[in-house]
Amino acid sequence: MSSARSRRGGWTAIVLVVSLVGVSRAAGQDSSDSSAGSDASWAAPVAAAARASQTPVIDGRLDEELWSLTPAIEGFVQFEPREGEAPTERTEVRIVFDDEALYVAAWLYDSDPAGIVQGEAIRDADIKNSDAFSVILDTYLDRQNGFLFATNPAGIEHDGQVSKEGVGGEVRRRGMRQEAGSGGGYNVNWDGSWTVATSVDERGWYAEFRIPFTTLRYAGGREQRWGLNLSRQIRRKNEVDFWSRVPRNFDFYRLSRAGTLGGLEVPGHRTAYLTPYVLASAQRDYEAADAFGYPTELGGDLKVGVTPSLTLDVTYNTDFAQVEVDDQQVNLTRFPLFFPEKRPFFLENAGLFSAGTPQSVELFFSRRMGIGPGGVPVPIQGGGRLTGKVAGLTVGALHIRTGDVAGVQPENAYSVARLQRELPSRSRVGGIFVSRVTTDSSGAWNRTYGLDGRLGIGAAATIDAYVAKTETPGRTGHDGAYSVRATYETRAWELWARVIEVGEDFNPEAGFLDRRGYRFYEARVGNKVRPSSLPWLRELRPHTSWKGWFDFDGFQESGQLHIDNHVEFANGAFFSPAVNFTREGLKAPFEVAPGIVVPPGTYDNFDLAWRYNTNPGAPVSLDGTLDWAGFLSGRRRGAGATITVRRGASLSGSLRATYDKLDLAEGSFDVKLVAWRLGYFFTPHIFVQSLVQYSDRFDAWSSNLRFGWLNTAGTGLFLVYNEARGTGPREGPLNRAFILKFTRQFGLTGF
Repeated sequence: MSSARSRRGGWTAIVLVVSLVGVSRAAGQDSSDSSAGSDASWAAPVAAAARASQTPVIDGRLDEELWSLTPAIEGFVQFEPREGEAPTERTEVRIVFDDEALYVAAWLYDSDPAGIVQGEAIRDADIKNSDAFSVILDTYLDRQNGFLFATNPAGIEHDGQVSKEGVGGEVRRRGMRQEAGSGGGYNVNWDGSWTVATSVDERGWYAEFRIPFTTLRYAGGREQRWGLNLSRQIRRKNEVDFWSRVPRNFDFYRLSRAGTLGGLEVPGHRTAYLTPYVLASAQRDYEAADAFGYPTELGGDLKVGVTPSLTLDVTYNTDFAQVEVDDQQVNLTRFPLFFPEKRPFFLENAGLFSAGTPQSVELFFSRRMGIGPGGVPVPIQGGGRLTGKVAGLTVGALHIRTGDVAGVQPENAYSVARLQRELPSRSRVGGIFVSRVTTDSSGAWNRTYGLDGRLGIGAAATIDAYVAKTETPGRTGHDGAYSVRATYETRAWELWARVIEVGEDFNPEAGFLDRRGYRFYEARVGNKVRPSSLPWLRELRPHTSWKGWFDFDGFQESGQLHIDNHVEFANGAFFSPAVNFTREGLKAPFEVAPGIVVPPGTYDNFDLAWRYNTNPGAPVSLDGTLDWAGFLSGRRRGAGATITVRRGASLSGSLRATYDKLDLAEGSFDVKLVAWRLGYFFTPHIFVQSLVQYSDRFDAWSSNLRFGWLNTAGTGLFLVYNEARGTGPREGPLNRAFILKFTRQFGLTGF
C-alpha cells in the first residue's frame, strides 16, 4: 500500500506543478525578463573616492561644503520590482576619505516623505521591513567576500561580514532582533566600530557614514581598488534599487556583480582593540533546595592587526553571556544563556571556518567550542586565532583550551587550521584540519580532515562539494563523509540536486552533525513568473522538491515530496499553499510524548502545510501557519499566528500563539504556546525589551526583561532579569536571576 501511495503522490506532484506553471504563463510575463533585465549590455560601473578637503561632522545633515564639491555616484537601477528599469525615486551617493576613515553620504530623495518607513531603532534590526540604505565593500577585490554597512531612517547601525557571496545559510529567528549564525555566508553578528547618522526633511532622508580603516581588512599597498555596491530600499513601494545591477534571482551579496571603487589611499598602520568585560549575577533555583548563586566573571578579548589583512584575536575567560532567550528553546524554565550569540573572539571571518556545501553538514562551526552536550556552556579558559589573507590565500588558525564541567565534558584543547583560495568565476578550493585532545589523564583525542570547493560554471551554474574523514580511537567503522550539490538558477528557473553520505563513525566533535550513518538525496525544480497584467501580484513561484534519508541497508528513515506555489503580492505579503507527501521509518519504538510510544514501522502520510503573512512593513502585520497533516500512526492539526505592531521607530511588540492537536493510534495530546514580546527603543543605542511566554507542555510561565545601553561594536551595559513560574502541579516560582554585564572597547592605533 505504501508504494502505491508513493506513486500516487509522484503523479500528483507532476500534475500540480505543470498546471500551476501553465496558469502562471497564461497570466503573461513581466517585461523585466526581456530587454530591461538582459545582461547583454551590462558592464560593472566604476566610481572614484575623493580625498576629503575637511573632516565631515557625522550628523546626517550633509551640509558641509565638501559634499557639494564631491562628484555624485548615480545611475541606480531597480532590482525589485522591475529589474533594470529606472528607480521611481532619485538617489545620490558621495564617497570621500582621509587618513583615518572612509566617509559615505547618501541623498535619498523621496516625493512622499510622509510615507518613509522608519524601522526599529536598535542595532542590527531587520532592515527588510523599512526604508534602508546599504553599502557593501569588497576590500580584497576577490569578488566573493566583503563588509556590509547599512542603516534605516531611524539611524541604526546594521553591519555584517559577507563570505562566499552570502552562500552558506543565513539563520533568522523570530523576534525583535535579527540573529544569524556566525558560520553562514552572511554573519550579522559581526559588530564593527563605525558611526552613522540620519536626518529627514521635506525632500526625503539622508545618511552619513564614517567607517574607520581600522575596522576593515584589506590587502597591502597604499593605493587601492575595492569592489563596491550600493542599495536603497523604498519600503512602501516594496522597491529595491542597486547601483550595480544584480539579476533578481540573486541578492545584494552577489559580489561578482559589484562595481569598482577606485582612487583610494589607505593607511598601513597596525591597530589593536582591547575589550574587557565584567559579569555579575544573583540567581536562585527553587527546584534545587533553594540554591543561591552569586557568580562574578571577568575576562576579555584582544584584537591586533598584524598587517592590514591579517588579524590576531586573543581571548581570556571568553564571555558566554551572549545567547538571547529563544521562544523555541526546549526547556522553558531555564535561562542559562541570555544574550545574542556575539562572542567577539569567534566572529571576525567566522565564515572562513565552515567547510561544506550550503545547508548541509558543517565540518567545523566555532559556536560548538564551549557548548557541550545539550547546549550546556563549557568555559573557554583562553586561546588565540589568526585570520586574514597571506600571499593570496585566505588563512585561519585557532587554538583554545576549555575548562572541565563535571558530568558533561572534560578539559579539552582544540586546534584548527584552514586554508582557502578564491579563484576566478566564483570558484574556490580549501582545506581544513581540526584536532581535539583532552588535557586530563585520559588523553582522548579526535581529528577531522576536510577538503571543500566550488566550481562556478558561467553565471548561473555551480557545483559545491566536500569530502571529509575523522579519526577517533575505538571507532573503526565508516568514518568518512562527502557531499555534492549542483545548482542552476536563472531569473525564471531554479534547479538543483544534492547527495550526502555520512558514515556511522564520522565524528567531527568540534562541528555540528545532527545524525550519522545515512545517505541523503534531494532535488528541486522551481519556476518564477511575473504576470505583467496584474500589478498587485509580484510573483508566482510554483516549485516541487523531494528529499529522503536512507540507512546504508536501504531502509528509508524519512522522506518528503513537497509541492507548493508561493504567491507573493506587490506589497510583500505572501501566501504559500504547500502539499507534502511524507514517509517516516522507525526501526525501534519511539516515545513521541510521555507515555505515548509509536511502534516500529513505515508511516506514509499526506500534509497540507499553508503559510502566509500580510505586508511586513505595515504598522500592523500578521503571519501564520495552518497545518492539516498525517503524523506517524495518526494525524496532526495545528495553527499558529503572530500579530506584530510597530509605532514609529521607538515601539514594537508582537503576540504569538500556536496550537497543535495530535491524535495517534497510541494516544492523543496537544501543545499550546503563547509568547508576547515588547520593545521600546529610546535611541538606536538605548533600549528595553521583554519576552513573556507560556507553554502547557512544561506547565510554566517564563519572563525575560532586558535593558541595554550600547557603545561601539555592540559593547555596553546590559541588565537582565529572568523569572520562571510553574503552573498546575509545579505551581510557584521555579527560578529567578538578575544579571549585570558591562563591556567596553579600548582602541590603540599607530603602534
